[in-house]
Amino acid sequence: MASIPSDTTGDTRDALTGLADQSQARETIERWLAEWPRDTIACPMHAMMITLGRIDTVNVAFGESAGDGALVEVAQRIRHFAGDELESSSAWTAARLGGGNFLLVARQECSRERWQWLAEALADAIGMPIANPEGGASLRLWPRIALMRVTQNDDPDSVLDRLSEVAARMRDSARRRIDWSTGDVARSGRSNQQLEADLLAAIDRNEIEILFQPQYALDDDRLIGAEALARWDHPVIGRIGGGTLFQVAERADHVAHLSRHIVMRALEKALHWPEHLQLSLNITPQDLAAENFAIDFAQMAEKTGFPLERITLEIVEQVLLADLDRVCRVLEQLKLFGICIALDDFGAGFCNFRYLKVLPIDSLKLDRSMLDGVLDDERDRAVIRAIIAMAEALDLQVLVEGVETEEQREFVRKEGCKYYQGFLRAKPMSASAFLSLT
Repeated sequence: MASIPSDTTGDTRDALTGLADQSQARETIERWLAEWPRDTIACPMHAMMITLGRIDTVNVAFGESAGDGALVEVAQRIRHFAGDELESSSAWTAARLGGGNFLLVARQECSRERWQWLAEALADAIGMPIANPEGGASLRLWPRIALMRVTQNDDPDSVLDRLSEVAARMRDSARRRIDWSTGDVARSGRSNQQLEADLLAAIDRNEIEILFQPQYALDDDRLIGAEALARWDHPVIGRIGGGTLFQVAERADHVAHLSRHIVMRALEKALHWPEHLQLSLNITPQDLAAENFAIDFAQMAEKTGFPLERITLEIVEQVLLADLDRVCRVLEQLKLFGICIALDDFGAGFCNFRYLKVLPIDSLKLDRSMLDGVLDDERDRAVIRAIIAMAEALDLQVLVEGVETEEQREFVRKEGCKYYQGFLRAKPMSASAFLSLT
């Protein structure tokens, strides 16, 4: 994740989603305001309130279990989005205020245009289909997001009041999905169409940066490989993380083009790694939708000269929603080439355990949210222990994401995990910086 959210160290969390609760959010805002140097003019602090308009309908139509599952998934999407898109030097907190209302507050220098663009991108991410834990059709929620820049005259109450007023105004007007407490909407400086054109130009000019998140063995901290990550430093909007980058590509129908570009660049940069290091790559639903994906991927790797048996392809649950049987066939073809398969973000939301039964996977990547509270809450510890025991019974390796402290590392090591990645040892880095670690 790109920064350490304050809610992971707070005292109180929302019981359903694991985010900070309203009380903790208030305390965090109050603390940041108190720490704000009074000799500065601008407050480096922005807030957004996310309101889900259809959660009551989901509860009525599908039952409260489905509604709770949707809220958990939305919380994970907010957490992942903030970790990917907010600056690595900033602090942020995500909270559930109650019902279908969430809060995201960041302490960072940020233009009005960028904060609005982040809200638009987050709304797109939340609006993607959500697997129904009760089975049946996927769920979709339509968020509205209220925005504000915090001032010296604000306090926790005024922040929440101002955002609530904007949310109520949007609900009554039923027109905008993004609005500011001033009543104005910022001009992003880039229409969707222009942003999509910018992306194509960035691909052609090799402006999509490939970073590598080092991965380590838990027993002796030896380097075992890295996960390739894509970032784009847009000249107007600023840094765009991998998840949002693919949202832009999807609108332009260029996901396959972007994915192939990232894979080729990552393979080329990893070509000179020592032979014991593994390269992990993320693949998209659009990748697996192509019946010839396995052969095309193998040919790409062969073209660069990177050994297929040193590649791990990571898939997320979203990949599996459309056609599990077809996905399984494609993964089996990839396995024939010696490629390893990992199920990513495991434990985020309501994972369908049938995937572990039918998919030819080699490892699980525990979502970083699994470590929230694990040192203090026996129930959290019990969940991780159960997952590790299940993985061992299925002969699956376990890698834990988001390890930030020595205490977390020691806990997962004692529980039987084999590998980890996280800011404790390294942040995502350039190809040259990673090569210097080897």
